Amino acid sequence: MKTVHSTLLLLLFVPLTQPAPQTLLLDSHINYEYGTDNFEESKFSQDYEDKYLHGKNMKEKETMIIPDEKSLQLQKDEVVPSLPTKKENDEMPTCLLCVCLSGSVYCEEVDIDAVPPLPKESAYLYARFNKIKKLTAKDFADMPNLRRLDFTGNLIEDIEDGTFSKLSLLEELTLAENQLLRLPVLPPKLTLLNAKHNKIKTIKANTFKKLNKLSFLYLDHNDLESVPPNLPESLRVIHLQFNSISSITDDTFCKANDTRYIRDRVEEIRLEGNPIALGKHPNSFICLKRLPIGSYF
Repeated sequence: MKTVHSTLLLLLFVPLTQPAPQTLLLDSHINYEYGTDNFEESKFSQDYEDKYLHGKNMKEKETMIIPDEKSLQLQKDEVVPSLPTKKENDEMPTCLLCVCLSGSVYCEEVDIDAVPPLPKESAYLYARFNKIKKLTAKDFADMPNLRRLDFTGNLIEDIEDGTFSKLSLLEELTLAENQLLRLPVLPPKLTLLNAKHNKIKTIKANTFKKLNKLSFLYLDHNDLESVPPNLPESLRVIHLQFNSISSITDDTFCKANDTRYIRDRVEEIRLEGNPIALGKHPNSFICLKRLPIGSYF
């Protein structure tokens, strides 16, 4: 009898203890996991803030963002490289400013006011259109290989007499468009001299006397009052136009005591733009194959 009652009671309580539907358990599991993620994320964020936005690490971050003057100076000192030593500066100082290529140095329109130190192997220097005012012997000390110098378009007023004395290989010298009042002592192997567009008034008697290889002489657009004396036999082109030359003699280009003398190498002489009538000096050109260009009347 007791067994029957127990069975009936068990049957009555079974519906009350049935498990919840599967979907509810799944939803509950999802919600639980979502809540767990939020909790872990919030905890991570809080830990991050506690670690990096407070205390010592916060000071480090502020120092990186808003450094004081002392920090800036320290950082600057660490970044700026040390200056080159004198030895490094002497090896190739000009090639940082100019272009150095196979023995040629191009320093054109770089606003230099003096001749820069040159590599010892330099043979050609082009320093056109700068602000150089003077040339000295120190500018070309220990530079035995120089063959061509071009200083067109500078402000050169003076050249020391010893400036080119040690340049035994120098063949071409261009000093056009400067402020020169006189010519310096010239090297013996010079083949071309261009000093046009200056303010040269007189030239010493021995300036060209020993230049036995000089072929091209450009002295036009100056203030010359006479043709330079002792012009070498080697000359082929002589430009003296637009000066202040008012007279010439029988010895200017020829030799008055030698009627057989012929200056056969001269190809061109220009004298136009001078206050002289070339027709009044017929004996001054009898040794020339071609008459000078200029006014004859």
